[in-house]
Amino acid sequence: MTVTPGGTASTSLTVRNDSDIVEAYSLHVVGDCAAWTTVEPDRVSLYPGSHETVTVRLAPPRSPEVRAGDVPLAIRVLPAEHPESVRVPETTVHVEEFRELRAEVLPRRRRGWLRGRYRVAVRNEGNTSARIACAPEQAGEELRFGFAPAELSLEPGESAETRLRVRTGRPVWFGKPMVWPFTVRPGDLGVAEEAAHEGAVQPRLEAEFVQLPVFPRWLPVVLAALIALVLAWFALVRPAVRSTAREAADAAVRPRPTPALQNGPSPGAGSVGAAGSGQAGGGADRSTKGPSGGGEAGSGTGGAGGQQSSATIDLETSRGQTETGLYVVPQGKVFGVTDIVVANFQGDEGLMTITFGDRKITTIALETFRNQDYHWVTPIKIPESAAVTVKVTCAKPGTPATGRQAQQCHEVLNVSGVVSDVTHP
Repeated sequence: MTVTPGGTASTSLTVRNDSDIVEAYSLHVVGDCAAWTTVEPDRVSLYPGSHETVTVRLAPPRSPEVRAGDVPLAIRVLPAEHPESVRVPETTVHVEEFRELRAEVLPRRRRGWLRGRYRVAVRNEGNTSARIACAPEQAGEELRFGFAPAELSLEPGESAETRLRVRTGRPVWFGKPMVWPFTVRPGDLGVAEEAAHEGAVQPRLEAEFVQLPVFPRWLPVVLAALIALVLAWFALVRPAVRSTAREAADAAVRPRPTPALQNGPSPGAGSVGAAGSGQAGGGADRSTKGPSGGGEAGSGTGGAGGQQSSATIDLETSRGQTETGLYVVPQGKVFGVTDIVVANFQGDEGLMTITFGDRKITTIALETFRNQDYHWVTPIKIPESAAVTVKVTCAKPGTPATGRQAQQCHEVLNVSGVVSDVTHP
């Protein structure tokens, strides 16, 4: 007898009472078919010599648990009065095979520039073993597909996964994302194509690959704006900045015109001490640590109290080093300082300290100014042989008007005031 999973089939069994008493018989299905086989009626009472036919109904479910093939069917007939006379008639039921797959692609959507990866999960819902292979389908030819492993061998009720890699032929540089829909159809290789269409249930999985552009849509607009800003800087702003910086530097380093001294310059009053240069009068710093400050001093008639005088200290300092520039007040003179001008025309970064004799006047961060000036109504007097000291620590050289970063920090100090004779009591 043959039965199809999900369907029903029936057969009959005749029970005869060959004893000499009235007997009741109970009928029970035993074996692998018991779960889905019933007997109607399952109990009969017979007079001696009589018989009755019962119906055996088979309804196997459409499930992987009901394997295809021949299955033994047995019915135990148990007499109530004489249980020792039990009988078990047997037959064979042929369960037809059916093929059914359940599959899922995860995720349904992937985003990427060139490729995307998916997982195809397949479960064999049929009642016979299956060899599964996945076939991709796409309307165009923009995508390439690859499966690993290419085939799956599944027993009834068994599950497995295969990895799917999707790749596009060329990138999308700009614009909107491209959406490429495709389908994956898992199929059983053990079934002919006609049989697959007729009896096998093959899922059709839909997915899509969203190809993202390499560059976002707003990038060309930002690039165009940046290029316009750069062109505007070089065409308009940079020349104006360079011109202003050059004028400020020229004004800072230009010495003030002063009338000549009536009695000629005092010894040492017309020069500025240079660290390591040997040009400073009196007690000038003679350190030999690289380039050091130097300059000129001028003097003139300033009235009854002395002569107007000015001096310039020009100091260059290597990066990471500290240098000192001096102007030493000549012997027999007192320098009353009324004005100083400090120029940082390169925009250097670092620290500058200005000292009159043993009196610290100020400490300035170089990056906070380009030109700075100080004025006093009451002169600050520096005695003979004392010095105007400029100490610079160079952290980072700046960029002068030439447009190229300097190799050294370069600062200029101009100090002005009245040089008078020392009055002895």
